[in-house]
Amino acid sequence: MKLLKPGMDQIPAYVDALKRGWSPDNLRSEASQEQLSRISKDAALFVSELDDPTAKAGPIKLPDGSEVQRLPSIRRWLWDNEFCGHISLRWKPGSEDLPPTCSGHIGYSVVPWRQGEGLATAALIAILPEAKAVGLKHIDVTTSPENLASIRVIEKSGGSLLRRYTAEKSLGGHATLLFRISLAE
Repeated sequence: MKLLKPGMDQIPAYVDALKRGWSPDNLRSEASQEQLSRISKDAALFVSELDDPTAKAGPIKLPDGSEVQRLPSIRRWLWDNEFCGHISLRWKPGSEDLPPTCSGHIGYSVVPWRQGEGLATAALIAILPEAKAVGLKHIDVTTSPENLASIRVIEKSGGSLLRRYTAEKSLGGHATLLFRISLAE
């Protein structure tokens, strides 16, 4: 498994995954159709905005439909002979703190037909050096208490449970587990 910076060479495989029902957003299933629409209008622009370390791509739509300022972020596509999913890293420059409307530094999703192969764990471990490179001393990752597969991914990657809480209403208001992964040597 490799992490690839999104590129036009892989966009057909990404589109295929979206059409097959995969969603890049675990909280907003409609994101698939929104992305297909954006890709059909300007695929090159869509791809260029996925890797956005200067947060120039504009606001982010939350599950409740509201929009918030984008944080600097990068996205990598999981590739193992085909498109397998994505992982993203977002951060607030100069701080490990995130706004309450951001559920963690890392988000990931594996296409359903490749789940259970260890791809999410490999991707999470592989992106940790990039998190350290942007100056983070630790990363926070969230998941729902029911998502046992994600809990295993986070724990295998060095995550420790910090707390249970209810997510902001704008993020769905659901039960959430917060894990932390230290990036110290």
